[in-house]
Order: sequence, then structure tokens, then C-alpha cells
Amino acid sequence: MSEALREKAIQFRALHEGPGAFVIPNPWDAGSARLLAGLGFPALATSSAACAVGLGRRDGGITRDEALAHAALIAAATDLPVSADLENGFGDAPEVVAETIRRAAEAGVAGCTIEDTTGRAGAPLYEFSLAVERVAAAVEAARGLDFPFVLTTRTHNLLFAEPKLEETLRRLQAFEAAGADVLFAPGLPDLAAVRTVCSALSKPFNFMVGIPGQSFSVEELAAAGVKRISLATSLWRAAMTALIETASAVRATGQFGFVDEVASTGEICRIMGI
Repeated sequence: MSEALREKAIQFRALHEGPGAFVIPNPWDAGSARLLAGLGFPALATSSAACAVGLGRRDGGITRDEALAHAALIAAATDLPVSADLENGFGDAPEVVAETIRRAAEAGVAGCTIEDTTGRAGAPLYEFSLAVERVAAAVEAARGLDFPFVLTTRTHNLLFAEPKLEETLRRLQAFEAAGADVLFAPGLPDLAAVRTVCSALSKPFNFMVGIPGQSFSVEELAAAGVKRISLATSLWRAAMTALIETASAVRATGQFGFVDEVASTGEICRIMGI
């Protein structure tokens, strides 16, 4: 790997070891990556859903090659470390997950996230022992790299029917014991649950902002023990909402008053550093 990628990975790991919590926003293309970098964020993460919808598909509808190409595009756009959202590793078998980790490193990312979802409606989560085996394979692949790749593992237990915090904790603790660097469980319902999870782990925890009524401030999350705060599709949805509202108003009224309120191309380019 290049020295530049090694430095990015060291920088990314250090963010997880510093005081307080840091926000890692999720750009959807090279331009939004440069914009977020220009606004001063310390690291970036891709979003599988934003990537898929950008290609006109639903989340889960992209291939490994497409996800890695998207991650490579964003990683090359700035000098910031990037963590790639690689869904379930694009295969059930642990060896497939391991290969995904190795290919992620080749794409130029400083880390990635692997989840325990199967993509099958009848059995949305991998059985516990297989889920842990998949994480162990990912850890082994990450440790075999020649730079300190940051592996985040996430359980989606809380996003499906009959969610149980106990099962979330069981999976996160097992993933931690298997060697994951960062733990992640989207869907925590309140700050009490966040505190419970963070206090049960010794590794950094990533909280996902984006669910209405279940998104909290940086200060609140840091006090609860969170180290990293990702935004999932939130910024992309905010941008698309503005597009929908503005374009709908143009179509309905034939007026273009919005041009007096938006940032100029020059201002946007200044922030992007281009």
C-alpha cells in the first residue's frame, strides 16, 4: 500500500482514540466528498444506499465491484481517510468477506464496515456463530494488510422484527472479542440504550444519525460514550429534499426565486478547493 494510505489509516485510527466524539459524514460522490472536506470534517464514509440510489437502484442492489469503485472514487477525491460501507461483504462465506476486505484496501480506503445482514427476508440476520465467524475472517484479512486498516462491524438486529437489545449486545461483544476495531448497531431507540451499549464495550462505538426521533446531538452522544457519529443517508436525503422542493416549485409556479438564495458555483467551488 502507498505511504499516503498508511498515513490516512493512522490518522483515522487516531480519531477513535482521541477525546470526545467525532462526526464522519457520508458523501455520495467526489464533489460532495470535496465539499465536506472543505467544511472541515476529519474523515468520510461511503453510504451503500446513497451509492445504489445514485445508480437508480435500491439499497442492496449494487455489486461488490460497483461498491468498491464508488469507494475508490470518494477516497481519491480528498486527503481525508475514508471508511467504506461494504454491506455484508457481498457474500455469505467468511472467505468472501475476507476477500472483500483485501479488495477494499486495494481501493484506497482506510477502513470499512461489514454488517450481519443476509439480504433474505425470511432470515435477515446471519446465525450467531456464522456472523462471528465472518467477523473473524474479516479481522484476519485486515490484520494481514501492511497498514492499520480500521474494521467496523455492525449488527442490524434492532432494524428487524422483534428487536432485542440483549441480542444486539451479545453480537457486538462477540464481534469485539473476534477483533473488530469499531462496533456499530443502527437503530438504538434512546440515549439510555446508547449508554448501555457503550458501557458494555471496550472498543469505540459508532452511532448512526438518521432515524427520526432516534438521532441525538454530538454532546449527548459523547456523554453516553459514543466515539464516532456517522450520518448514513441523512445529508444525501437533505440534498434530495431540497432538489424535490425547489424543482417542484419551479414546475408549479414557473418562478425562479430560488436562484437569489442558493450558493454560487464559485462559492461551492471555493469550499471544494477546486
